[in-house]
Amino acid sequence: MSAIKVFILSDSIGETAHNVALAAAAQFSDYEIRYQRFPFVRTDSLLQTVLAQALKEHAAIFHTFVDRRLSQVVNHYCEAHDLPYYDVITPALDTFSQITHVQPSNHPGTVHALNTNYFDRINAIEFAVTYDDGKNPSGFLEADVVLLGVSRTSKTPLSLYLANRNLKVANLPLVPQAQIPDEIWKVDPKKIFGLTNDPDKLNDIRRQRMVQYGLNPDTMYSNTDKIKAELDYADKIFKKIGCLVINVANKSIEETATLITESLNTDGTGEN
Repeated sequence: MSAIKVFILSDSIGETAHNVALAAAAQFSDYEIRYQRFPFVRTDSLLQTVLAQALKEHAAIFHTFVDRRLSQVVNHYCEAHDLPYYDVITPALDTFSQITHVQPSNHPGTVHALNTNYFDRINAIEFAVTYDDGKNPSGFLEADVVLLGVSRTSKTPLSLYLANRNLKVANLPLVPQAQIPDEIWKVDPKKIFGLTNDPDKLNDIRRQRMVQYGLNPDTMYSNTDKIKAELDYADKIFKKIGCLVINVANKSIEETATLITESLNTDGTGEN
């Protein structure tokens, strides 16, 4: 017995129609089934060419066209030429229209755009974890955003928050006498954001941190003079780079993130 030919047609990538065909074909394991996908069919001329090829090869058609007109062209052609076909998406669209009393948006590839967005977010989160605290300086050159600041200026939580908005973020703690990685000076200053804080606020945060660890809060880490020296050092670095400086003293993570994304958009370097 010759193999059964199935053409997968779609105005997107055709994965949905292909998966449905595969699921149904699994119930007919004794037959050899060959699939041929025709994605991004969005013009009448291309569609007619594919349909003519399907007729020539006596292929069955599984299709997902959110463009209702193209879907109807396929259905009418198959009926007129006695080609077996299955319209995967139209009945589902009709059902949701009946429920919502709203017509579908007819935007091809929406499901996969959402999936792409999801995986981009996961990649951004993994990036933020990998390049947290300057672990690998090479990340600064790949990042969408580079955060600089002394200890306890919300670099890590801000990095993860921005990663959830699909931005790849690397951060570097600024410590006096510590060498700044060469990669920092190669990054576009518009992608770099300096985080600072008020000395008293930072003192409280660091003291609380030490208490959480069960340690003496009165150390050099929380010493006010040392904190001021750290902030002065960071300010000099920020000025040398020419980056935007954000005082996080009375700002939530969300507010700081908004300032960053707005700056990226204004400069034309952001994607949000």
